[in-house]
Amino acid sequence: MTATARRDASASRGAALARSAAIWLGWGLVGLLAIGFIGKYVAHYLVRFDAGELADYWPRRWGFLLHILCGSGALLLGLAQFWTGLRRRWPAVHRWTGRAYLGCVGLGMIAGYYLAATTTFGPSFGLGLAGLATAWGATTGVAWYAIRKRAVELHRSWMVRSYVVTFAFVVFRLSDEYLPTRNLRPIGEREVTSAWLCWALPLLITIVIQGILEIRRRGRSRVA
Repeated sequence: MTATARRDASASRGAALARSAAIWLGWGLVGLLAIGFIGKYVAHYLVRFDAGELADYWPRRWGFLLHILCGSGALLLGLAQFWTGLRRRWPAVHRWTGRAYLGCVGLGMIAGYYLAATTTFGPSFGLGLAGLATAWGATTGVAWYAIRKRAVELHRSWMVRSYVVTFAFVVFRLSDEYLPTRNLRPIGEREVTSAWLCWALPLLITIVIQGILEIRRRGRSRVA
């Protein structure tokens, strides 16, 4: 092997290691945020299950609890679905966690439509929640259809989109309480903004990034 070839091979290995590290760091951050969200908000509502804590949602508490429990289940199951080791070593477990993820999304979507139809925060907030439920079901449904047709790459791509919408539970809280949008007034304006921003913007960004990566991949294939 020539010195140039060795340098190229070393650079290729370095780039692969950098990509792998970035992926692990990214998923690690996503996992920490998901677990933090469940620990701070979902567990809190389960421990303090009363009218004082649920306030406006108390008359619709069962739909609300179904929504957040299924969303939390999808958050955790979705992380497992992207674990490459699980797919390779225990494919049957991967398939069953995928089915459980599908069930969580289906039930959570139904509860989301119920909450959207009965919301006390106005039609704009309700439409944002209904849009979230629709995007959640649509992206997950296409991912399921793709794997049924053995279109593995498309399945992975749509599962990423599905999980981005699932992660809207976390983004909503970030937008509502930590990001600059928390300063929006009146409070109703902030809630409506968060209801749309939590899923529409991350999904748009994801689709654009996936499109760019696909264009670059096809470009390299043609050159090769």
